[in-house]
Amino acid sequence: MTHYIKGFPQSEADEDLKFVNVDELEEKAKEVMPEGAYYYVASGSEYEWTWRNNTTAFNHYQIVPRALTGMDNPSTETEFLGMKLKTPIMISPIACHGISHADAEVATQKGAALAGAMFTSSTYGNKPVEEIAAAAPDAPRMFQLYLSKNWDFNKMVFDAINAAGYKAILLTVDALVSGYREANLRTNFAFPVPLDFFTRFQGAKGEGQTVAQMYASSAQNIGPDDIKRIKEMSGLPVIVKGVNCAEDVEVALTAGADGVYVTNHGGREIDGAPATIDVLPEVVEAVNGRCPVIFDGGVRRGSHVFKALALGADLVGIGRPYLYGLALGGPHGVASVINELNDELKIDMQLTGCKTIEDVKHARLTDFQYAGDTKPSSTDPRVRKPYPVTAVNQIKSEPDAATGASHH
Repeated sequence: MTHYIKGFPQSEADEDLKFVNVDELEEKAKEVMPEGAYYYVASGSEYEWTWRNNTTAFNHYQIVPRALTGMDNPSTETEFLGMKLKTPIMISPIACHGISHADAEVATQKGAALAGAMFTSSTYGNKPVEEIAAAAPDAPRMFQLYLSKNWDFNKMVFDAINAAGYKAILLTVDALVSGYREANLRTNFAFPVPLDFFTRFQGAKGEGQTVAQMYASSAQNIGPDDIKRIKEMSGLPVIVKGVNCAEDVEVALTAGADGVYVTNHGGREIDGAPATIDVLPEVVEAVNGRCPVIFDGGVRRGSHVFKALALGADLVGIGRPYLYGLALGGPHGVASVINELNDELKIDMQLTGCKTIEDVKHARLTDFQYAGDTKPSSTDPRVRKPYPVTAVNQIKSEPDAATGASHH
């Protein structure tokens, strides 16, 4: 079934997905997502060099197998800020899940809870945080903050996430303006579904705005003093999202940050920035055990999760794959993606003698230099295939006159 909101098609699926690896879902998602929405998820900035290398750079590190370890049945259970998790794989924050599914972040939270994974909401989410929390009351969750220029807006957000049981704030500092996302420009993408916090604050829906316009409403000047102010106003731990070097670790921790998050926004901001897996060791060394470290960027395999943990991450986020799973299978599709990566992670743990996630953090990696992987980007207009036209991925020109929505 497909739901339409002002002509925009939204999946209503809720089913387990069958696939061999998560990369397969990217092409399948085109069958249920409009072109502009798909490329909002799939693309990076400029030439997409950083976007591609986030994944290929995992090949810079190799897992050293171990034999005769006398171990079986590894466990992926772990803990973060006192929250118990069945997996170190985390749902990274992404705006507007409503472009993938009618139940948006509510469906994603349900899927994360099914898999026992950490869930994170974005300030630019479609569903109210209260509804998200009600969908899985006991599930662990954190909130990604795009700090607003308007501190009344920020206070409204803090009050809402506290009441909804969110346990920490991820302060985004790596996306103060939008990167030059050419695929979004080619498809004239604008957010098609209202964003809740904008709706409840002076009735500004956020609907119909471009990515660049949305970023313009957030603060472009964020400094160390903002960390202290956010902690005081919210009463929650603050993890700085977008740390990529030792210098920024010191600034963040000196300002009172409770953790750091290594990410380059999925290669959607500065094109030409290094892959996150390549900067993770520097950040971990600078942290030197003083706070937890979250990591994301290009994760498509359980082996990628393993390598990030072995290099010092405490949680490893995934982004695009779960949105494809959401579009194709709803809550159970999200859980299918997490479970597939977790199963692959367990295989690597078994073959390296790692019984626990703590063991993985001490596993041996090496860094032999191999020939580079130069596969082209799937969104490169020189190589991408024509976008499929199906009965359910097209925007309708005439919505239901009475409700502004219809069902197909």
